[in-house]
Amino acid sequence: MRAAPTPENEAARLETLRQYQVLDTDSEDAFDDLTRLASYVCQTPTALISLVDANRQWFKARVGIQARETPRNISFCGHAVMHRGCFIIEDALFDERFADNPLVINEPFVRFYAGMPLLSPEGFAIGTLCVMDRKPRHLDAKQIDALQMLANQVMSQLELRREVRFCKTALERHKRAEAKLKRSV
Repeated sequence: MRAAPTPENEAARLETLRQYQVLDTDSEDAFDDLTRLASYVCQTPTALISLVDANRQWFKARVGIQARETPRNISFCGHAVMHRGCFIIEDALFDERFADNPLVINEPFVRFYAGMPLLSPEGFAIGTLCVMDRKPRHLDAKQIDALQMLANQVMSQLELRREVRFCKTALERHKRAEAKLKRSV
């Protein structure tokens, strides 16, 4: 098994991930819906929004798997964030990087994996929208395009969260400054 590689820009990538303040948060319908849609479009029993942290991949949303996270060093998503397009493993048993991976030879018995990187506006791959199956398969061009569109929507949701938080912080600062100004008059 080959451990998932680390990008050269890892410190900046992790800082960008942390700016979204989404790790270890509760489920949200918008992300759950996009994950279910990915599973449906790609006709796979498992789909995840996986955020690749320093030592783990954490699942913001998941279909077909109970785990909330797995170690990064055995993650497929850790490999996928090194790519700009869809990272596809049609049969993990025949890929030397994954053939003896604990996620392949044990539960959840991953044979097929397709992960679309979640790219921040700054260009950092913070995770993936991925689909998996217990049997080998492939995606057609329309499914890959749909997975890309859904990954774009995941990032739109994350960006919306980040912008709303920024606006709330700016509004709070403005209110404090205004109150201070009123007191000084």
